[in-house]
Amino acid sequence: MSAAPSNLAYLRDHVDAIDDRMHDLLMERAELIARIAASKTGEGVAFYQPAREAQILRRLAARHHGALPVATVIRIWREMLAATVRIETDFAIAVFAPSQAQHFWDLARDHYGSHAPIFAYYSIGQVIGAVSEGRAAVGILPMPEEGDANPWWRHLASHNDDAPRVLARLPFGPRGNARDNGADALVIGRGAQQLTGADRTLFLTEAAVDLSRAQFLGSLSSAGLRCTFLASWEHAEGTLNLIEIDGFVPISDPRVCSFHAQLGGALCRLLPFGGYALPLPPEASSPGASKG
Repeated sequence: MSAAPSNLAYLRDHVDAIDDRMHDLLMERAELIARIAASKTGEGVAFYQPAREAQILRRLAARHHGALPVATVIRIWREMLAATVRIETDFAIAVFAPSQAQHFWDLARDHYGSHAPIFAYYSIGQVIGAVSEGRAAVGILPMPEEGDANPWWRHLASHNDDAPRVLARLPFGPRGNARDNGADALVIGRGAQQLTGADRTLFLTEAAVDLSRAQFLGSLSSAGLRCTFLASWEHAEGTLNLIEIDGFVPISDPRVCSFHAQLGGALCRLLPFGGYALPLPPEASSPGASKG
């Protein structure tokens, strides 16, 4: 039975009052963000904090209940978090978006907000250049694949602490109504990986040509490191490897030291390459995930 007109007017007035309170809280939140931004400037803290954003979204997904889909809540907060970064600093996004890969633009828009300054580039080199030269804060690039003859990650093998590294993986939540082929992306930019409680860590290594894949994986396992992805690129002097490790694993971790010691001189270089917070699992953002 539909609500009586008088009751309907009351309910609408109640909704309007809730909207006003929500708006007041959003404005209050923006004021706090401005104060946080000032603190970050004084303390030298990076404005973009993907680990903090991941923790916020995981917490909200875990506590959510009721008729409103949790995917909608995540969408609302992604817009708000993206706006937060733009309050704190100039934040441009460079996206690899040739005609055959427009879905990367959609991933960037959904994650960094519909009003974010996003710039499309038709080559991976242009994206890396935009981030390296400071014309973009972050770059969106395809997920690495095994067997790629010209992997983009080989161009970022550097001892320079200011070199771009992996900061995040997209999408973090549900994909929404985007042009999509199911492909994920990695976000590169400047900044150190931060612990979130559910992470992947990336390393680049330079190894001798005669070091087999089995030896490499065996040494990782023996050191207590669970490898979740390994891609290699061979060149005249050796093999460059991209390693993904389960968990948050700083380069100073004793297990990394053990892995390095086992391979000895066969391992020429071992470089941190960032990492990312694991995206929300599908069940956490599906319609059936809402409690109550």
